[in-house]
Amino acid sequence: MDLDLNKFRTLIPINALYEDNLLYLAEHARVERYLQGEQIFSIGDNDPDTIFLMSGEVRLMSADGDEILVSAGSDRGLHALASRKPRRYKGEAISQSATIVRFKSSLLDRLLAWGHFSPEFTTPADQELLDGPNAEESEWMMSMMQTSAFTRLPAANIQTLFTQMEEITTKAGDLIIKSGDPGDYYYVIKQGRCRVTLPSDTGEVILAELGPCSSFGEEALITDSVRNANVTMLTNGKLMRLSKEDFLALLEAPLLQWIDYPTLIKMAAEGAVRIDVRFRREFDHNGIRGSINIPQNQLRASIPELDRDKKYIVYCDSGQRSATCAFLLSQEGFDVYVLEGGLSAITSE
Repeated sequence: MDLDLNKFRTLIPINALYEDNLLYLAEHARVERYLQGEQIFSIGDNDPDTIFLMSGEVRLMSADGDEILVSAGSDRGLHALASRKPRRYKGEAISQSATIVRFKSSLLDRLLAWGHFSPEFTTPADQELLDGPNAEESEWMMSMMQTSAFTRLPAANIQTLFTQMEEITTKAGDLIIKSGDPGDYYYVIKQGRCRVTLPSDTGEVILAELGPCSSFGEEALITDSVRNANVTMLTNGKLMRLSKEDFLALLEAPLLQWIDYPTLIKMAAEGAVRIDVRFRREFDHNGIRGSINIPQNQLRASIPELDRDKKYIVYCDSGQRSATCAFLLSQEGFDVYVLEGGLSAITSE
């Protein structure tokens, strides 16, 4: 069933979105039709959706018997139906038929978090912002919004994140990160491709090749150490970079989940997979029984072999190496936890 975009644009706060963002939301929305007497949602539902009435009439009824009638196009009908969760009302169609549109609440929150509001929220000095990002900016932002890292960020962080990112233009052959240098920025590729290499006595070992929306540079920031690899542009391109301070506040903190050892034991008993990210000899010496060993420098290549339906707990000696690995897995959409303090925080299994 097609979505009536003209009506969709009038809904609140959807009417505050830029056109590109609105169309993106519409593409990820689902239209449903209900006949008279059919139930749309129940009291106590804790679904992740926001629901708007597009046509017809709906009755909302609370557990106490209070009734609210909502007609499409009315003032009340411009707002989401029973938006508080768990839902406090049952909703049913009372017209011959009723049409609703639903989409993930988190998606709307993230789109609104960009701060792209309608004219009533702006001043003349902000007029340039009302036009929204250009096509290139919009395409990149939309691509970033679909990455696993961004879907897990609090909505409040996203506007600040985009605001604080600085764009730099690069050429093929440019050395972006040099091994041994201090960590200063986190990078996201906006355009182009780059190569990650590790210096060695016999030359350079290629660790990875990265393309648009891929990121790099987090390890030195998380561990507060120097860079341990080179990153070189393979093509002309554009990078977005974020300072260490902003990275730690806006990205690292929200994405990392720390647990203590008793919680590790409990989660492992419930099926969580423990990953020792140290080198093999370290793991053989005193790894936690029942763990698997994926050294930090092999983790990125091992991601396709991991089960995305499982929970993972990563650990090392101190928590620093494992924090870097957890950040990488979080960016890839895994449900991952870090043993706080690493093995140094426990005396025995």
